[in-house]
Amino acid sequence: MLRRAFLLPVVIASAALGAGACEPTNQGYAPEQPIAYSHAVHAGELQIPCQYCHFGAERGRYAGIPPAQVCMNCHAQVKTDHPEVKKIAAAIAENKPIEWVRVHWLPDHAYFNHSVHVNGGIKCQTCHGPIETMGRVEQWAPLTMGWCVNCHRDNAPKDVLAQRGATRRSNALTDCSNCHH
Repeated sequence: MLRRAFLLPVVIASAALGAGACEPTNQGYAPEQPIAYSHAVHAGELQIPCQYCHFGAERGRYAGIPPAQVCMNCHAQVKTDHPEVKKIAAAIAENKPIEWVRVHWLPDHAYFNHSVHVNGGIKCQTCHGPIETMGRVEQWAPLTMGWCVNCHRDNAPKDVLAQRGATRRSNALTDCSNCHH
């Protein structure tokens, strides 16, 4: 009986990990957006910090897509005649949100909190790739469970581990309940 009680969780965990190896990925997905926005220009050339637009990343689960008014903080004065800026101004005048196409998806059963990662010193590029070079945003990483676990297992910053009271790297940030509630 004891053997069966031990074996069942091992079989379930193995099946879950095996299924993770076959999970679909949207790596490379780069949909056309309603406004042709270039991160290469804004985050790259102009070096606007990610959190200027994605201000939710430091405070909560979602990084968020900025409201059109954030764009107009600069574009009320800069490139006002550009066709894409005119689309933003029109959206504000009509009181309509810009309907951006979501690029990055995680399964419903996975919990991800941007603020934990951002405040833990993880750079946006770790998951989003060289965003500052992208003319059109694409899903750079596979964002599969295996990909995330490998990063947690191999790349967890030592100071973050210490903050969590972890003495061993092996299970400090790979507890299933961290991402699966």
